[in-house]
Amino acid sequence: MPLKKQLDVLFVSADSSIQAYQALAETYAAIEPPTWSLLLAESCRGKGFEAAILDCTAERLSITDAVERIREANPRLVVFVVYGQNPNSGTTNMIGNSKLADTLREQYPEYRTCFVGSHVSALPLQVLADHDGIDLVLYNEGVYALHNLLASSLADEDILKTHGVGHKLHGRPTLNPPEQVVPQARMDIDLPGYAWDLLPYDKRPLDLYRSHFWHAGFDHGNRTPFAALYTSLGCRFKCDFCMINIVNRTSDAEDTVSAHSPMMRYWSPELMLREFEKLNQLGVETIRLSDEMFFLDKRHYEPLLNGIIDRGYQNRMWSYSRVDTVRPQHLDLFRRAGVEWFCLGIEAANQVIRKEVSKGTFKEINIREVCHTVRESGINIISNFIFGFPDDDLNSLCQTRDLAMELNTEMTNVYACQALPGSPLYYTAQKNGWTIPKQYEGFAFLAYDCLPLPTKHLSAAEVLQFRDDAWHKIFSNPDYLKLVESKFGPKQRNNVEDLFQIRLKRKLLGDAPPPMKTTPAERMPTNTAPKPMTA
Repeated sequence: MPLKKQLDVLFVSADSSIQAYQALAETYAAIEPPTWSLLLAESCRGKGFEAAILDCTAERLSITDAVERIREANPRLVVFVVYGQNPNSGTTNMIGNSKLADTLREQYPEYRTCFVGSHVSALPLQVLADHDGIDLVLYNEGVYALHNLLASSLADEDILKTHGVGHKLHGRPTLNPPEQVVPQARMDIDLPGYAWDLLPYDKRPLDLYRSHFWHAGFDHGNRTPFAALYTSLGCRFKCDFCMINIVNRTSDAEDTVSAHSPMMRYWSPELMLREFEKLNQLGVETIRLSDEMFFLDKRHYEPLLNGIIDRGYQNRMWSYSRVDTVRPQHLDLFRRAGVEWFCLGIEAANQVIRKEVSKGTFKEINIREVCHTVRESGINIISNFIFGFPDDDLNSLCQTRDLAMELNTEMTNVYACQALPGSPLYYTAQKNGWTIPKQYEGFAFLAYDCLPLPTKHLSAAEVLQFRDDAWHKIFSNPDYLKLVESKFGPKQRNNVEDLFQIRLKRKLLGDAPPPMKTTPAERMPTNTAPKPMTA
């Protein structure tokens, strides 16, 4: 069959869910729309380029099927957009994306491939060196570099002139001079929204995507359709363990970390309300506000939330907040706008440890009082905790676990601390000779190959064992199960009880590898071609 006319750019998100989430991938892990693919596709279309999206996770595509779909699209440039639903996902999603790129190179070497994402921004030269199937990297969010690449013929001489690009045209990985990120003044112009119409679906728009289990009140039937979007980008803080701001980098220095570019940029309320109107027209009410700091600047969130209320949208949303940035006087506004959940970054019970890893930016705060105030407003809480900061010992880990059980929030996330590429902690770990994962899977919090950091007092295995035991203790706690039943219902309690029957396998703890379901036939079937969306 002859190939159709070349598409300008195909944005690809490969599937890494089985390796990252083990048995949780099939039923419990969220399937989020590829947010940055949507942003970049709409941005490129705004400049006159023809774009498409291939989401292998949503469509349950095997590597073989994905390669053939890329071939059918016949793009001038294949852009692998490697982000995800957690801070570590830019690294863990390299698992499937790098394998797909390498396989594409083996079968159809004529296609030019490009990677963009947080891991790529953190380690652009290493990514180029490690994979034959990766021709180019964009070492920040890549908007302007991508526009300039697509405006060219993509010949070698064009690539050498394009700022913000890494390549191997000199026979070794090389970074061209840096390119700027989209400035605040041009956010609505150069990142003008989301290309929702390019997403695949089965019977209705966004029905191949599903929310987090708890977002739907622990009811699997309410998880789809689902959308996630940003109303702002970045974060003002410089926490040691976080790499979020690495995609803001405007330096080609090899020691660049996320703390070098703490910044936030906002879309106008008018543009965001247009996006909410699109989702409303598509029948999507379950929405994640993916902003790192949505509950921070009232000049941003007040007009947006009031606009949502005025339009009468019946959304079920959640957003992030640091525990020390919650403003009690605005909780009613959030609740009336449909924000039913807050994800609160508590991180550690010990204030000294928490302030150390956040560079002293955490204010002294009564965590119990904040949680009580939020819940009194009618908003549910997901509390986030991290085990294994450098100064943690067994006593401080127990303090954190006990605080999580005492607070008994509607949902609790607990992670073993990782030195994520791009974070200041990653370079501290390198400098001190601490063991860092050599494979992408090692950075996945829930993976078989998960390899967290040791602390000054505990081994990595002790940290991981403590985390896994704490998770089961929290979720099997009778007081927690009683809370779930009273707030969400007996069926939902049964669903949670089914969840904590799953025990993750861990290589570090001596477990045998889990069985892997890797082919589409072993997973939920869907259609294999996107349908054009209509409101």
